[in-house]
Amino acid sequence: MDKKIGFIGCGNMGSSMVGGLINSGSFESKDIFVSTKTENSASNMKDKFNINASINNKDVVKNSNIIILSVKPYMFKDVINEIKDYLTEDKLIISVAAGVTIENLEDLISKKHKIIRSMPNTPALVGEAMSAICPNANVSKEDMEVCKKVFESFGECVEISEKDFHAFIALCGSSPAYIFMFIEAMADGAVKLGIPRNKAYKMAAQSVLGSAKMVLDTRKHPGELKDAVCSPGGTTIDAVVELEKLGFRSSVIQAMDKCAEKSKNM
Repeated sequence: MDKKIGFIGCGNMGSSMVGGLINSGSFESKDIFVSTKTENSASNMKDKFNINASINNKDVVKNSNIIILSVKPYMFKDVINEIKDYLTEDKLIISVAAGVTIENLEDLISKKHKIIRSMPNTPALVGEAMSAICPNANVSKEDMEVCKKVFESFGECVEISEKDFHAFIALCGSSPAYIFMFIEAMADGAVKLGIPRNKAYKMAAQSVLGSAKMVLDTRKHPGELKDAVCSPGGTTIDAVVELEKLGFRSSVIQAMDKCAEKSKNM
């Protein structure tokens, strides 16, 4: 079966996904359909990606066998009601709406449809997302491979159980904000020490990027990599000791606990 993919809603995240699909060669432009809220947005998507773009949600569903629901949670019910009659059971439905569970989706659509709950994070904007996906009982192995192909076009993708989504939100969904704060704090420290701010941001961001790449590429424990930088009696171990005194690790863990707790209560 030829795969045609449709996006209901196409803001920053949806646009990043479309770009990833095209750049990776996963889908051709002619096989991508998008609906946006305004004619201007649709025109911009056409011009940028040479895809099929309009403001008609129903047409997108009719022309696609993979449907990406990329609308805000508060719009979800109205959008589903609009397209429900065209969501045949052979279509694969993938939701990227935060906080919308598989049970919510099945209540709105049906328990017979193939539904996948997903969450990419904002580094999708630069092709480096960490995404999670979770299928309902109707999704086949082939469907999951197709879904993974979609999400791996703009980063990494992992299948998790739905009960772990709260932890995933704390670890990956919200963590870009923590890391941006860390980069900003490092840059502030550098400015205090005399480095110009524009250089400080670049140096801090590159240091975080390079360190993350070392963890991924070497597969070494982060503690082992940290120890390798800490020379006996050197400058780095003094900085590490100060961070430990100030509760650096426990602050991160407690922040993640708060994030997961908030997610559960939403």
